[in-house]
Amino acid sequence: MNRLSSLGLCVALAVVAPQGWAQSVVPLKGQSTQQTQTDITECQNIAAGQTTSSTPSGGRIKGAAAGAAAGATAAQIRGRQHDEFYDRVDDDTKQDYRQDRARQTAAAGAVVGGSRQRQERRAQRNSNEAASATAYSGCLQGKGYQVNP
Repeated sequence: MNRLSSLGLCVALAVVAPQGWAQSVVPLKGQSTQQTQTDITECQNIAAGQTTSSTPSGGRIKGAAAGAAAGATAAQIRGRQHDEFYDRVDDDTKQDYRQDRARQTAAAGAVVGGSRQRQERRAQRNSNEAASATAYSGCLQGKGYQVNP
């Protein structure tokens, strides 16, 4: 009868366990179904506390700022490469050209910054899931369970 309840518990845990955590938990020290459920809940809470809560943000803004600065600088350098023409152009036109280049590169920088931010968030999420799964399995193994992925 005890063997049947352990098997039933393993099947139930395979359905209930959060993704990335163990699919089955087998009591190795004769733990009751109630004790096993209590231990699982405790280990889930411990594992949930292992995640890092800092989420990368501001990627688009940082990318836009870097792009704008690079665009304005590049426009200035490009103008200086043609000194004979650049010196004849009035300051308002030079300013308009630098601002236009800054806007264009700011837009590109925002796209790149957003992409990097998404990559960082994915990496953070994967890292959190791995840390959580490791903490969950380690907790249960420390309490005398066999944890099967």
